[in-house]
Amino acid sequence: MKKHIFTILAVTAFAACSGSDVTYRPAEQKLPQYIKRIAVRPFTNKTPQFGLEEKLTLKTIDEFLKNGEYAIAQENAAQGVVVAEISHYILTPIQYDVNLVPTVYKLNVLVSVRFLDKGANRYLWEEPALQAVKMYSASTLPGGMTEEQARESLWEILAKNIVMRTVKGFGAASSASQKKIPQDMPPAVEVSTPAVQGQ
Repeated sequence: MKKHIFTILAVTAFAACSGSDVTYRPAEQKLPQYIKRIAVRPFTNKTPQFGLEEKLTLKTIDEFLKNGEYAIAQENAAQGVVVAEISHYILTPIQYDVNLVPTVYKLNVLVSVRFLDKGANRYLWEEPALQAVKMYSASTLPGGMTEEQARESLWEILAKNIVMRTVKGFGAASSASQKKIPQDMPPAVEVSTPAVQGQ
């Protein structure tokens, strides 16, 4: 009899476990409910490339408007503020033709983003190195693009990641690994030059 009861309990416990979803899913870390309106403070730019911050700021505002989950307001009327800084802009030629003219480029942009809770006067989260990378052929080649066109595609990626990180919470968009970011690299344009054989 005891053996029979033990078997029934074991089968019941197994059925309960197998029928439930045992995958670990952390709770979404969304913004506090009292934050209804968000401002996007004009981004800053630590690189020598002029005008990057304005275009990324406008693209981010546009993505928030498209998303529609939060109203966009001036900073004095918002409960939360997106604060960002373009920290690195790295343009590197990675392929050359027989005359050592670059034919393929890699453009890498890093942005540090924080979210300010104005009421509590504290940052709720920070992503120190949101990254977007674009490899593209030179504009002189079929299907190629200009550096400006490559930038525009990166602004779209970064703006969407900033919005997703704000709206969806942790894990929606993550920073690049700090180990992969050269610490001694200046926050400027880095252009590699080809090594000429025979020198």
